[in-house]
Amino acid sequence: MKAIRRFSVRAVLPGSLAPLEPLAHNLRWSWSAATRDLFAAIDADLWAACGHDPVRLLGEVSAGRLSELDADQGFVGWVRERADDLAHYLTADRWFQTLGADAPAGIAYFSPEYGITSALPQYSGGLGILAGDHLKAASDLGVPLIALGLFYRAGYFRQSLSSDGWQQEQYPVCDPDGSPVSLLREADGSSTKVSVGLPGGRKIWARIWIAQVGRVPLLMLDSDVEENGPAEREVTDRLYGGGGEHRLQQEMLLGIGGVRALRAYCRITGRVAPEVFHTNEGHAGFLGFERIRELLAAGSNLGFDQALEVVRAGTVFTTHTPVPAGIDRFPRDLVAQYLGGENGEPGLPVDRILALGAETFPGGDPSVFNMAVMGLRLGQRANGVSLLHGQVSREMFSGLWPGFDGDDVPITSITNGVHAPTWVAREILELAAGSVGLDQADEAVAWEVIAKTNDEHLWAIKRNLREQLILMARERLRISWLGRGASDLELNWIDGVLDPDVLTIGFARRVPSYKRLTLMLRDPERLRTLLLDANHPIQLVIAGKSHPADDGGKKLIQQMVRFADEADVRHRIAFLPDYDIGMATLLYPGCDVWLNNPIRPLEASGTSGMKAALNGALNLSILDGWWDEWFDGQNGWAIPTAKGIDDANRRDDIEAAALYDLIEQSVAATFYDRDDHGIPRTWISMVRHTLGTLGPKVLASRMVREYVRRLYAPAALSARAMQIDDYALAIDVSAWKSHVRDIWPQLRVEHVESHGVGDAVLLGTPITVRAYVSLADLNTDDVVVQVVYGRVDADDRIVQPGHAVLAPIEQYEGNRWQYQITMTLDQNGPFGYTVRILPAHFGLACHEELGLQVIAQGISVGPDDPESPHLGS
Repeated sequence: MKAIRRFSVRAVLPGSLAPLEPLAHNLRWSWSAATRDLFAAIDADLWAACGHDPVRLLGEVSAGRLSELDADQGFVGWVRERADDLAHYLTADRWFQTLGADAPAGIAYFSPEYGITSALPQYSGGLGILAGDHLKAASDLGVPLIALGLFYRAGYFRQSLSSDGWQQEQYPVCDPDGSPVSLLREADGSSTKVSVGLPGGRKIWARIWIAQVGRVPLLMLDSDVEENGPAEREVTDRLYGGGGEHRLQQEMLLGIGGVRALRAYCRITGRVAPEVFHTNEGHAGFLGFERIRELLAAGSNLGFDQALEVVRAGTVFTTHTPVPAGIDRFPRDLVAQYLGGENGEPGLPVDRILALGAETFPGGDPSVFNMAVMGLRLGQRANGVSLLHGQVSREMFSGLWPGFDGDDVPITSITNGVHAPTWVAREILELAAGSVGLDQADEAVAWEVIAKTNDEHLWAIKRNLREQLILMARERLRISWLGRGASDLELNWIDGVLDPDVLTIGFARRVPSYKRLTLMLRDPERLRTLLLDANHPIQLVIAGKSHPADDGGKKLIQQMVRFADEADVRHRIAFLPDYDIGMATLLYPGCDVWLNNPIRPLEASGTSGMKAALNGALNLSILDGWWDEWFDGQNGWAIPTAKGIDDANRRDDIEAAALYDLIEQSVAATFYDRDDHGIPRTWISMVRHTLGTLGPKVLASRMVREYVRRLYAPAALSARAMQIDDYALAIDVSAWKSHVRDIWPQLRVEHVESHGVGDAVLLGTPITVRAYVSLADLNTDDVVVQVVYGRVDADDRIVQPGHAVLAPIEQYEGNRWQYQITMTLDQNGPFGYTVRILPAHFGLACHEELGLQVIAQGISVGPDDPESPHLGS
């Protein structure tokens, strides 16, 4: 007979062991090895059976065992020591507290998924893992961040394989009562709830679960509450589940409901309200509308445009996709139905809302509402997630800044990083423990120490980590084969799968087509030869999930699984189902090489190779994402890209052949090049170079510091400025923008001349550039006049331009002005310049923000020496 309800009956902790509860419910244990050791000591077998989840452990450990531990003074002291360590971690000043008054009082971070630990399966892939690492690093640095997300009852799916290698999905229920979360409650003990309006007078109600990630509270909205009807209860059923309308409801709950949950949390806890709102991808973009609504409802003297300026000033938008297909786009009419009509808000006309997500650029679709476009229009500061992705993003969204060169589009980049204490094997981290301490693992100094490890010790550690990976792989393979219908008697061969002395290459990630899971299978016989080479064999450990609706991705997995099933190679290649954080923490350390072969430039950043590098692996990758930025020729290998080949099959054939050659002639040859002591000296020197030079760059602490300095702190200052004197600056900026947009078509660059440029110009020559411009009804304070200069190509386009500001010198009739600058030519070769006018205002983050410029073109350009014309005189 099946129970109609399931819950856990927990033993009562003795008073001396009471600190185990807060230790279990603060997810800092997920990156504190010493705290995990404490829980493992309670019952090692149960700890393993519970998936290293301390909340489950405390729910299942017997009362008798707790009594034994209560009488063990050594264990009680250990509990007290861990509790004191956590208390110090949560209260001591850290890096952020040294920044002074200009630092933001608080930051709200919105993301649709978070990868913190396998015990809280609220993630699907890289976006969630990145968000989790962001929270952990922010906690370590003392950044006052509050995170917002959704609590999915099924999280992402569990993956298994059918007998013929086809991906199958299961959605186990994520029970909050057995998870490391707690409800946000009012003073009377009732659970706090927020609601978001829907068409037809309906509402989505949601309660708020809190997961404490070190110092960072993660608030997750859960619509599975009795106030909702059946459809509304299903809004938070699955991560990325359902169709367009279901996704729209999720994103409204995340953005609008998330802001309301944030306000409730600050009201109840007394936490300072955030000054900066960070939208991690477009999914949470509706938070901007809720903040505008708040301002209009507060009785301020603001209208929609003024409130928009206040919101923009404190908003940061991060884009993670390099292709338009990766952006959420909803039918315009559907958004109008949900945010207008009877569900509309006073002062928020639906046409203004729709305009923020409109694809008004050439090639845009007027029938859709684009969440990334809205994110860029609602955020005054925006970034991509690697240097290359910043360039790709500027090109992809250039239509929002018509006429601007790609380099001038105001989207910067902050390259992703990874949280070393989470992802790096303990054996690696302990190399620095004696010198700098385990708590410094996410700091550059630790990696300088680790890189100095002698060859023999480092090589021994890597072999040990390889063995740990192999044991995990065999265990998972056995479980997978049993699930596919095999019997134990057929699986003796699994005991010989993989070899701790063979070059081990890892590949694990989501399986969309652009990541090319099966590129290594383009020539199966060539791969088979590499796997079975008598002297220099390789072995492959592969994992990855395809989206449940992506049959193309599932076919790629099936193709890989069928090859890995073949009897002659199955001891050298393993596909491990159900890739998750738990698998990853053994997979990265156990690999010698991390393979990444996406179609360039479709990998926005990619962080799996970073995690592998921190564990002493060398990267073998297409120059895409972060690898394009930090490959230096000694930290791994770059797979050549078949640029200019339009035929996808031919491109893949060429790049696969290059991959095989690299593995055979460089990677394997270097790995097996041993000295008399059996040590691959060149290989280990590359590993140490990677640890010492790449290690500090790929850290999440570096990433979060960059966000604070380059985006959060400037956004906080802008947000504060907008609020002074009852939003005086917001009112001024709004009126100024309207006036500038009206007048801008009348501005002209009428004449440009240079002095000091003869037939032969020598390096170091000073030249004077004068521009004569008509400003119509604007003042010189409303604009900046720039000379844009640099090398020119064969088409006279300026390459890698520099910018210098001309000063207003003299005014003429009709508000015409002479601007001038003297500059020194500091580069040789073909050189050119032009002049442009841009808007200028204290309330702008940059001159390009409005997407307005006037360029000197089709005008009179004066010779070297003649007298300047006095325009209008």
